[in-house]
Amino acid sequence: MGIYIETLILYIVLFFSGAAGSFLNNSSTPEGFSAGMVLTRTFLHNIPSLALIWYLLLKAKPVKDWEIKPAKKDLISGLITFPCLLITGFLVAHASSGIGGAAAVVSIYSPSSPSGWVILCIFCVSAAYLEESFFRFYLLSRMDELRLNAPAALAVSTALFSICHIYEGPWGFLNAVLSGTILAFIFLRYRSLHGIAIAHSLYNISVYVINALFA
Repeated sequence: MGIYIETLILYIVLFFSGAAGSFLNNSSTPEGFSAGMVLTRTFLHNIPSLALIWYLLLKAKPVKDWEIKPAKKDLISGLITFPCLLITGFLVAHASSGIGGAAAVVSIYSPSSPSGWVILCIFCVSAAYLEESFFRFYLLSRMDELRLNAPAALAVSTALFSICHIYEGPWGFLNAVLSGTILAFIFLRYRSLHGIAIAHSLYNISVYVINALFA
């Protein structure tokens, strides 16, 4: 029972509450890229949250038992994941522009300076590692403790991941469902944290780059 309570508390505090806040407070978000806000979220939320998740994981088992040392599987999984995320994002964006419907609730603002891009990259890497550490590594590596088989664990991981992206609107939610399924499937196949986290980071950075080039 303890693992369920721990998982629920982590999810609500680290992810769901932040998503709800983004949805409710988006109207007050300033226009343009704010390096200060991004740095604040990186060092006051992403990194401490990541540290908490890994504290709990390492408290349960020593680091050698988690098999997180970078290896060939990370390169393979990353090379598979990154194009899959790009294709999924492109197809969803194309469908949203062709079919129409409600737009995303959030807006994307790209940096206008080299230092801003460095700050953004740090944020994207920390955010991707945070999400992959919880939604994939924490949930899927402990599916036996949660008494879930692989398909059920994949469904739970994807559902929780998608729910905390619902503030992005219906198309953002759909993209989260598809990308979450891809990330969970590849993690279950390769047991790779670094590969999917780096691919996730590169995908997020690519969204900002594309926005800067074509917006």
